Amino acid sequence: MTCKAFIKHTVMAASVAIGIGLSGAVMAQEHSFKMATGWGGGPLMDIGAKAFAEKVAEMSNGRIEIEVFPAGTLGPGLKVSETVQQGVAQMGHTWVGYDWGIDATAVLFGGFAGSFDSERMLHWLYRDGGAELQAQWRDEVFNLVSMPLFIRTSEVFLHSRKPVRTLEDLQGLKLRTAGAWLEISQGMGAAPVTMPGGDVYPALERGTIDATEWGTLWENMSPGFHRVTKYVVIPGVHQPTAPFELVINKDAWNELSEADQALIKDAAFMTTMNSWLTIGQEDAKALEFFRAQGNEIIELDEEVQFNAREAGLKWAEEKAADNAWFRKVLDSQKAFAELWSDASKYRNVKTRD
Repeated sequence: MTCKAFIKHTVMAASVAIGIGLSGAVMAQEHSFKMATGWGGGPLMDIGAKAFAEKVAEMSNGRIEIEVFPAGTLGPGLKVSETVQQGVAQMGHTWVGYDWGIDATAVLFGGFAGSFDSERMLHWLYRDGGAELQAQWRDEVFNLVSMPLFIRTSEVFLHSRKPVRTLEDLQGLKLRTAGAWLEISQGMGAAPVTMPGGDVYPALERGTIDATEWGTLWENMSPGFHRVTKYVVIPGVHQPTAPFELVINKDAWNELSEADQALIKDAAFMTTMNSWLTIGQEDAKALEFFRAQGNEIIELDEEVQFNAREAGLKWAEEKAADNAWFRKVLDSQKAFAELWSDASKYRNVKTRD
């Protein structure tokens, strides 16, 4: 090799090495984010927000750090999306239905009395375009990045100081709820109010409200509602499913490389699937806990269950009449429901119980 050729070869090798080094530096970029949440603790925090932050740290080898804050620390628990919009937090974990007052479409992504169950919701979100619709809607209406993060099975209908079995029992009942059920239950004769999760226990204890819905059987063990109510009313006709949401400030999202954006999506998916499996298993054990605490388990009369779903579907059609986004999402869910209409015939085997 001549001297000239040697110099040329050395320069090229150095350039390649510098390029690789720069590429590695980009890939190794570190990020530190704050996450606002709507929760003070419990499964939503432990296997939701915190589990997601831990999964991201693990998958990024510690390059991406997410500090999780309880409700009220960075902003109001019911206004997490606003806290993230304003850049007070770069990320947020919330129930999308809290924003139904801005756009009622929110409840279609968060679940309402007319929704299908959680297994079908997961299929719609991840295999039938639901998550993409959610991302488009949040981007267009709220200027936020959005994806599912955590999902519940059907909730407990009520932890109640009074027995509730029939439509008559609902009349005038002061219950804490959120989202579409505020309007739907009022139409069925109840007296609903909304409040952050941290205010529910003292309101029940003082008798300010008669009953509350919150989460699933297992999730409702940690708030201690069984200590201030006597009755556990099932099933959760108001909320057959409840997907939760990760919202991200767009400036923060754009700081991430495409690879890190994909990492965030993968971590959110894994956290969501784990939450569904964990809650399903723990719910199966929880009824015995409430019985042991002296609570009475009440199953709603069929007429209440039928009426709640019918009222939910009627409410949805009314909202869709003058809301283009609501109509678009509702039609997508109706098409999915039609596609799955025969599923019970080929998925469920009849048994002699």
